[in-house]
Amino acid sequence: MTPGKGLFFRKTENRDTEVYSDADWAGNIIDRRFTSGYCSFVWGNLVTWRSKKQTVVARSSAEAEYRALAQGICQGIWIKRVLSELGQTSSSPILMMCDNQVAISIAKNPVHHDRTKHVEIDRHFITEKVTSETVKLNYVPTKHQTADILTKALPRPNFEELTCKLGLYDIYSLA
Repeated sequence: MTPGKGLFFRKTENRDTEVYSDADWAGNIIDRRFTSGYCSFVWGNLVTWRSKKQTVVARSSAEAEYRALAQGICQGIWIKRVLSELGQTSSSPILMMCDNQVAISIAKNPVHHDRTKHVEIDRHFITEKVTSETVKLNYVPTKHQTADILTKALPRPNFEELTCKLGLYDIYSLA
């Protein structure tokens, strides 16, 4: 991720699985495809992350965020399965962190809207996971959105803050 930085894993009392998802709507000026990203934390430590330019063009920022949310939920479910296979079962839901209130509203509202018809599969998937309490959706303000680092260029202070939140530290200063 960053030269001279490495992941630092620490023991914590936190037993949550948290996933931050984000999207940069129409960020590519050539084809206006969006970049989505997520980072997953187990017990407060970063374990997986992904940034990907998508193959579709989203018609709104909410759609881009919603599709990123679905990808993050899939990753969170996979992590919970791996933890279960390792004997680390947890009844607490996956904590999904999203900085788009419209996307969260769509996920929590079971009413079908014509405006969301083109993302219907993701809508049903996310609604099912929220309704079954497999996932708990939380709003996180953009300035605290850890996955921002995976979807767009950031000013240096923001970049530095987010690398610390990811658990990335200068490998030479830890010795």
